Amino acid sequence: METTICPWCQTEIVWDEELGPEEECPHCHNELKGYRTINISLGRDEEFEDEENDHPFQDRKHRHDEDDEDGESYWEEEGEAHLGAVRRIEAFTASGGDWLKYETGVEKLLDGQDEVPECPHCREYMVYAGKQKLISPDGGFEAAIPAGSDRPLLPEEAELNVYVCSACFHVSRFLNEPARIAMIRTISGEEDNE
Repeated sequence: METTICPWCQTEIVWDEELGPEEECPHCHNELKGYRTINISLGRDEEFEDEENDHPFQDRKHRHDEDDEDGESYWEEEGEAHLGAVRRIEAFTASGGDWLKYETGVEKLLDGQDEVPECPHCREYMVYAGKQKLISPDGGFEAAIPAGSDRPLLPEEAELNVYVCSACFHVSRFLNEPARIAMIRTISGEEDNE
């Protein structure tokens, strides 16, 4: 009796010499003879020029080649967006700051928050920084009154919760819970039951 290892599920398959090897894994039912691999190489473009010329479809032009006029790919642009955050971290640690203590402090703050939104830029969690009145005393915001309603969409006492990203320091504002409920009631036509 001889054995084969299924490349898909790593199950050891024992097969009889008289019947020959299995064509299909009895465990995961994947084809054993048709196992294919893909080689992905990471590196500079110069290293792969010969491979590019050997490509069977080298005469076809890809759309991304046309869109990439300035020579920067999507991935390079995304990496540059995070360089500012990396530089801030390096500046903090270079000035004697302890990055581990900062991360521990951020974790403690996040654990105490009711809401933990994600940063729209870097997808890190945001720390609650405080409240801000939506309608300021100087009259910077005028609440809209929807058609067919006698109440404004947002109440005068509406406040925003202000969050700051702990990685890239982007600031986001969201309506606080009472303002959200008031807006939902206004839109749905319900009266305040407070």
